[in-house]
Amino acid sequence: MASTDSERRDDEEAPAGEDEDTGAQVAPIVKLEAVDVTTGEEDEDTVLDLKAKLYRFDKDGNQWKERGAGTVKFLKHKQTGKVRLVMRQSKTLKICANHLVLPSMTVQEHAGNDKSCVWHATDFADGELKDELFCIRFPSIENCKSFMETFQEIAESQQKKGENKDASAAAGLLETLSVEEKKTEDKAEEEPAKVKKEDEPKGEPEKSEAEKKNDE
Repeated sequence: MASTDSERRDDEEAPAGEDEDTGAQVAPIVKLEAVDVTTGEEDEDTVLDLKAKLYRFDKDGNQWKERGAGTVKFLKHKQTGKVRLVMRQSKTLKICANHLVLPSMTVQEHAGNDKSCVWHATDFADGELKDELFCIRFPSIENCKSFMETFQEIAESQQKKGENKDASAAAGLLETLSVEEKKTEDKAEEEPAKVKKEDEPKGEPEKSEAEKKNDE
């Protein structure tokens, strides 16, 4: 009896064979399909891509508040040529900064920290336009300088682009005015000639009574 109980315990404790085929087939409950994920950056080229930590100035609390740590990029649109600054948090990819780089913008080193810089922007990260004062901090001085130089170059290039656009528009307007003036001058030259032609006497003038008597 003792041996039988011992054999039974050995059978229960014996591990099942790893290659044992139970014959069970489990069908997936939900069939998942591949989904294309878009970031909204497909029509843009990356000008600069750096790791950093972003802060925004809280006017009510009169202090800097952390906005997120992740990757900051300058993205240039392939068709319009406009450049925007976009920063996403590293883990959640949540946008913590999203605004165009405009000609009026300037960036400067944050006082007392050569790894940080500050700038003003009208930001759209929260789905509505807000005037923000940003401060960004980089792991190294070199990255901070690279960011500031690229920022300034983009702002200047956008200004030149705007000036060229205004100059082209002005040139087109002048060309239109010149064409209109030419048409006005041509019309003014045609009118006197037409009047002169209409004023010319038609046929011979009639003779007076005295001239008729003399002819007789």
